[in-house]
Amino acid sequence: MKLKTLSKLGMALGLGLMLAACNGGDTGSSSGKDSNSKEVNLAYVEWDTEIASTNVVGQVLEDLGYEVTLTPLDNAIMWEAVSKGEADGMVAAWLPHTHADQYDKYSADLDELGENLAGAKIGLVVPQYMDVNSIEDLTNEADHTITGIEPGAGITAATEKALEDYDNLADWSLVTSSSGAMTTSLDKALKNNEEIIVTGWSPHWKFAKYELKYLEDPKGSYGGEETINTFARKGLKEDLPDVHTVLDNFHWTPEDMESVMSEITDGKDPKDAAKDWIAANSDKVKEWTKDVAK
Repeated sequence: MKLKTLSKLGMALGLGLMLAACNGGDTGSSSGKDSNSKEVNLAYVEWDTEIASTNVVGQVLEDLGYEVTLTPLDNAIMWEAVSKGEADGMVAAWLPHTHADQYDKYSADLDELGENLAGAKIGLVVPQYMDVNSIEDLTNEADHTITGIEPGAGITAATEKALEDYDNLADWSLVTSSSGAMTTSLDKALKNNEEIIVTGWSPHWKFAKYELKYLEDPKGSYGGEETINTFARKGLKEDLPDVHTVLDNFHWTPEDMESVMSEITDGKDPKDAAKDWIAANSDKVKEWTKDVAK
């Protein structure tokens, strides 16, 4: 079986039409697949964390004989796609804070399978050499600018909230771009020993590569510790019980995720990095697949 990664779709309509065709024309909460189907579609956001986790889960399913498609989407569209049955599942939900709006909007139409990683965090991140330790310490650093990621990301909404919560940020601005553009800007600033404040999250490879620190958040704009969670479309358990089992059993650690991210950052293809991790962690993978029907 072949694992495919689709190019990013700019419109939700295009996703719906494409996946409706894959699912026999059904765009409702169940795809209409039967238990003999071998086609699986996993949605994800193109963040380093989710590229790593989705490729690993996709490869495990491929090794079980499934034809797996990985579909990168904007965050809100990812949630909507799974809730409508246009994708089978995702392992990319940051809760309880980062994706709170999407959870409130779509969770009633999803099968919630629980956390797959504990100890995640979001916030403002700066180089260690900057003489600030709290958001309240910020005055005129980095030209009053925070370098962010995609406009639809939960961390972007949290940063917009921080701009309102902290009086000292009243004349600051948030520049949105993409996660890749953010890390490029961070790398450039660090090489030149310049000031920069970025929207950051962990697990992430940048904390291993660079000397960075989170700014304290006394007003709690970014919430507390997060978990990354798994959701499936309604009806997946009946249609593809083994796929549901693997998604339900999937759980790993920040160290696991970071090891895959590091290989990808060093230039390895995400699929190959996933294969390497699976080969080195067969015991964990056996736990995810132990209840799969033989």
